[in-house]
Amino acid sequence: MSQIPPIPKDPSRFPQATRPVVKPPSLPPWQDAEQRTPLLILIGLVLLLVLAYLDMFALTSAAWNEALYSHGWIVPVFAVVLMWMRYEPIGPVPASERWIGLALLAFALSLRLVAAYVTMNPLDRISFLPAIFGVFMLVGGFNIIRWAGPALGFLIFMFPLPTKLEQTVLVRLQTLASICSTFVLQTLGLAAFRSGNVISISGQELLIADACSGLRMLTIFCALAVAMVFLIERPWWDKFIILLSAVPIALIVNIIRISLTGILYWLVGPDNKFVHHLAHDWAGYFMMPLALGILWVELQILERITTPIETAQLKPFTQGRGATVPVR
Repeated sequence: MSQIPPIPKDPSRFPQATRPVVKPPSLPPWQDAEQRTPLLILIGLVLLLVLAYLDMFALTSAAWNEALYSHGWIVPVFAVVLMWMRYEPIGPVPASERWIGLALLAFALSLRLVAAYVTMNPLDRISFLPAIFGVFMLVGGFNIIRWAGPALGFLIFMFPLPTKLEQTVLVRLQTLASICSTFVLQTLGLAAFRSGNVISISGQELLIADACSGLRMLTIFCALAVAMVFLIERPWWDKFIILLSAVPIALIVNIIRISLTGILYWLVGPDNKFVHHLAHDWAGYFMMPLALGILWVELQILERITTPIETAQLKPFTQGRGATVPVR
């Protein structure tokens, strides 16, 4: 009985089966000739846009010297870091998408002309956002907006609120903080009564001033929550819950601060220098760690009640094809 001779193992006869295809390593954008040109064009257009809005940025940076908007200077830095982390190569752009970017840029500059004519600084500031979106669209189309859009939208947190909106929110937050803090103190058994934005605690008066409204904490913590949503790897519903909880957490932390201040005033009186510094100066440094701690607890709870479902490939006994079943 004749035997079939074995097939010689010659790698040259089976190049696809024996020789793995090695892809060249991806180069950094500044070393890739195909990416260097659009990036340089993008950087140049952004610099020209910032130069065109230089007077607006001068007024905006002046607001960053105030305690309420002291976080503004770090917003552009974080936006650049976020774009770097989400960077994807810039591919071919259809002409229609470039025209859309040009139209968006023209609309933003026209909006700025209207803002200059009516002397409306908030409209001038907000026109920068569609302008920079238009510049990015002009260079990279919708593909670049997909990964750079969140960072560009985050730039809105560097602008101060319009004066009328700021005063309206400030007054409402003062009233809310006064009502809630009075309720907390009464629940703890203290004789607390509210008259406007003044809380009387056993004869001691605690004034809820503008700095105690919680507006600064609200703006900073909301910006931080949005930044965290962009960075963490969680299901979309977890991110949505984090965004919804940012405002309540900021308000709760401010109410805790006012309530503890009221208790200290009741114990030692408002004339004590240590209590005064603790309530008005040092307490502000503990608000953000406390808010982050509450947010961390929320993330731990979400991780346990919204565990993402993974899939596994199982092959049944009676069929040759695999079936996908969900497992935890």
